[in-house]
Amino acid sequence: MVDAHKLDCEAAESDCRFVVQSEDEGEAVELAKSHMRDVHERELSDDELREEYLQVV
Repeated sequence: MVDAHKLDCEAAESDCRFVVQSEDEGEAVELAKSHMRDVHERELSDDELREEYLQVV
């Protein structure tokens, strides 16, 4: 079974229901970065996303 990389934005921002999940970690990170920047006006590095928000499911 292949691992998937997931960002559940509700864990970071309680009023947001955005979820991204991908088997490609790079894709999940880029989509999560774009969402955090465009919707929440937060600039996060790849490492910050991986350490604080991205889950392996």
